[in-house]
Amino acid sequence: MTWTRILTPLLGGDQDTPMLRTAGSLAAPFQANLTAVYTAANPASMFPWMGDGAANGMELAFGMLQRAASRGECDARDRLAAYDYPRKEFETSYDDDWAGLRISARLADVVVFNRLPTHGGSFLSEAFQQILMDERRPVLISETAMDLEDPVAVAWDGGREASRAARRAVPWLRKVKEVVVLTAPGATPREFQPGRLMDYLGNQGVKAREVQLSSRGEAGPLILEAVHRLGVKMLVAGAFGHPRFQRFIFGGTTQTLLDHQGGPALFLSH
Repeated sequence: MTWTRILTPLLGGDQDTPMLRTAGSLAAPFQANLTAVYTAANPASMFPWMGDGAANGMELAFGMLQRAASRGECDARDRLAAYDYPRKEFETSYDDDWAGLRISARLADVVVFNRLPTHGGSFLSEAFQQILMDERRPVLISETAMDLEDPVAVAWDGGREASRAARRAVPWLRKVKEVVVLTAPGATPREFQPGRLMDYLGNQGVKAREVQLSSRGEAGPLILEAVHRLGVKMLVAGAFGHPRFQRFIFGGTTQTLLDHQGGPALFLSH
């Protein structure tokens, strides 16, 4: 099991450079392909049908949007070209329903985002939700490059989402210096056996130790407190939520992790 393709969407601008560094830091230990997808709205979709009297104004605005998208694409291409990584490729996605980005993500091992889309305040917020919850692709949320020397924690409750996250993170877990499995039996009525995950990780060549959080309370704050105490830089966790009215509503623990500012990078899988 290894990673062969790491993907990150670009918007054309200064925020793209740190995204490339983060994605490249995941790809480099595996000599994986780094795929950068420039993502923009289709200008034609932004104009509903209007009468002939507005045709000139629409044409002017349409041209401005096309030029802005073209400038953004050129900027994204230039930033990828300037990023020093040997295995990289560039794609574009102008689909109205994010179809192009979603199709690209289906064959990516990890999709890298920064934190802005996770709060609904970004052009990529809908794409982030769809890729994580609908396409069920693992995502890494980070603004900084990852380092194999940094400790990684795995939040484990025996559930499907946590299991998927742990399995999909195995290539990285094999290579990092320290892996900690966090369990909080008092935070859930579900009975689970942490030893099963420890055995699985051991069989996958991952050396890990378990830290049981004895305090009672909600899982999210307990996990974040442990992460800070242990100096963890990446947290692997299951993402909980369900679609409602074409919006994705995240569960309490997931929302707590996403809302926490200054926390670790999040490796999430649904």
